[in-house]
Amino acid sequence: MLKALFLDMDETLCDTLAANEHARRLMGRDLQAQYGPEFDGQGVADAYIAGIYRRWTDQQRERYLPIIKQAGESAFRLQLIRDLLAGQGVVDVSEAAAQALQNKFDSDRLEAFDFYPGIPEFLLEARKYFTLVVITNGPELSQVPKVAAVKLAEYVDHIIIGGQEPEQKPARSIFEKALKLAGCEAHEAIHVGDSLATDIAGAHNSGITSIWIQHQQPLDAELGIDPHHTVLHPNEIPALIRELRRG
Repeated sequence: MLKALFLDMDETLCDTLAANEHARRLMGRDLQAQYGPEFDGQGVADAYIAGIYRRWTDQQRERYLPIIKQAGESAFRLQLIRDLLAGQGVVDVSEAAAQALQNKFDSDRLEAFDFYPGIPEFLLEARKYFTLVVITNGPELSQVPKVAAVKLAEYVDHIIIGGQEPEQKPARSIFEKALKLAGCEAHEAIHVGDSLATDIAGAHNSGITSIWIQHQQPLDAELGIDPHHTVLHPNEIPALIRELRRG
């Protein structure tokens, strides 16, 4: 019997990509206005998005991992901004100036951050039948404000933020915590997420049935991860869960 739904947040319940795009566009526009028409504001904004999602070069990894370990995520992001501006010839950027850019990006992103259409209604319906646990990867710095922005705690029973845990998805420990919170066994839970490498692999490693939200991603055969169920978009989640509940 199915007792619990474990749910990823970004690109599963919430349209993070749209929020990122909104903030990226405004960041590029603001930089262009601040530094002049020759400044590649959109290029810096693109690189900033890539950087905070750790799509790093080897050189960047060597530079930024020690900063994160020693001073935390916020310090890394400020240094990333300084480095990207320096790459465009803007040097000696103060910490206050970098912080202002960081704050504006965060504010713009939260302004646009929201559930996919129909998801709040689905969660309210699903909560009548299941214990709902959100398991989201990411640093506390970014995930806590996003959770608050959509008032996620009003829709689900438990929220686990990877950046507050010893390990993040796909680690078995974070799924074991979710099972304990839900008071169920692995075969009584389903995990829904958009990442094969973290959501689906993590669910499988814990003996949990998986639902992969494909979006426009190809199924990477080299990963050797075959989801139990696949939907193309989050708007297909409710119908599949209803079908699985009926058995």
